[in-house]
Amino acid sequence: MDYFIADTHFGHQNIIRFCDRPFPDAETMDRALIANWNERVNDDDRVYILGDLLYRCLDPIGILSQLKGRKHLLVGNHDRSWLNAPGARDFFVSIADYAQVNDGAHVLIMSHYPMLSYYHEHRSNVFMIHGHIHNDTGIDYWPALVERERVLNAGADINGFRPVTFVELVANNKKFKQEHALDEPRPFGAGRQSEKL
Repeated sequence: MDYFIADTHFGHQNIIRFCDRPFPDAETMDRALIANWNERVNDDDRVYILGDLLYRCLDPIGILSQLKGRKHLLVGNHDRSWLNAPGARDFFVSIADYAQVNDGAHVLIMSHYPMLSYYHEHRSNVFMIHGHIHNDTGIDYWPALVERERVLNAGADINGFRPVTFVELVANNKKFKQEHALDEPRPFGAGRQSEKL
């Protein structure tokens, strides 16, 4: 089985406030994320992590050693530092900035950052899967993302804080976009993304 997730931010206390996560502290959040992950994922499942797996985490190896699955990391803006920890890279089958895979029915373009233009974007079986924006609907390009039903946010904040299947990813994004289609964009630099995480 293939699963997708982004922006878990293991170890990051401030992400709870920034994204209104339902956890009292980073330790509780980390335990819940690990439990949610391992409840779904088996050791032979593929997990595509679309960036920002950990941030300000004091024990990256301790977290990585608990997560099941064959992990493929698409590097996010908060992944470069912890990837330098001795042994951290050993937990991944692949580490890249961008990936393109064919699951037999769909072509999946994957990157931490959302792309509005990508390989064969006009074809109905080609999807762009990203992270980075968490649940921020105030970004100035949110209206463009809402209009693109095949651009899918794998962020933990909109996918139940767990890795999800492709079918679940599509359903969760459709629901989230419908619920937030009319959110007002803010001036560039005024959104959550401009804050220091």
